[in-house]
Amino acid sequence: MTIIGVSRGSEFSPNHVDNDAAIFQRVAEVLRNEGCRVLTYTEKEFVEQQVEGDIIFDMARDRATIARLKELEDKGAMVVNSAYGIDNCVRLPMTELLLEHGIPHPESVIVPTDGEYTGAFYPCWLKRADSHAMVKQDVAYATCKEEADAILADFRQRGIAQAVVNKHLAGDLVKFYGVQGTDFFYWFYPDSVSHSKFGLEAINGEAQGIPFQVDELKKYSDRAAEVLGVPVYGGDCVVMADGSMKIIDFNDWPSFARCRQEAGSKIAECILKRAERNE
Repeated sequence: MTIIGVSRGSEFSPNHVDNDAAIFQRVAEVLRNEGCRVLTYTEKEFVEQQVEGDIIFDMARDRATIARLKELEDKGAMVVNSAYGIDNCVRLPMTELLLEHGIPHPESVIVPTDGEYTGAFYPCWLKRADSHAMVKQDVAYATCKEEADAILADFRQRGIAQAVVNKHLAGDLVKFYGVQGTDFFYWFYPDSVSHSKFGLEAINGEAQGIPFQVDELKKYSDRAAEVLGVPVYGGDCVVMADGSMKIIDFNDWPSFARCRQEAGSKIAECILKRAERNE
């Protein structure tokens, strides 16, 4: 079995270049140990060489790579994560899909950046709607209208046309990783391990250890993975004082930095299972 792997461009791994490369290499290693022939490419190589394959795993983020993957998927290739799913994890469609399918998510609105935010909830988070966060300023916290307007002005100046506004939720911030269709699920409190891209987790403060049902979080997360089309996933949720949970972010193929060995094996398992079904 020949499998194509496409790594993530370093510009799409803010403060996580080594971690993203490591999980990609781990999956390739496990697949090779299972007897597969694995050919790996950078995003640029994959597009420029017009690589083709029936089974592809990828951590793509570049628009040209995603377009190429869609071409191959439309021809019948099995791709994990699907390019269509990667697009679903962009902030705007992610927000709309999670709310539409009843997955617990904060109260949210979509606003143009060329106006004022007149919403009713503060504090809140303003997030660029058209992509994942590339720099710290792409996700910002506001406690009042003046701060929100300043953030929208910054977005507008940087050519960002829309913002997603999420109501801030007080409670314990929990990060999680999962692989849909397997028994793998890993969670942790980011403040206890200093795990952060941009340091924004500090807004919620130190976790209090509010009890919650991990099985329930896995159920919500696997459902979100199904809705968005990304079986290899990670995300963030807030556990509120009563133990209820809301998913505040959901990502296609994160770094799995704290659980790389086990996650790599489960991702390879997911790829092989889906390849068998696709035959």
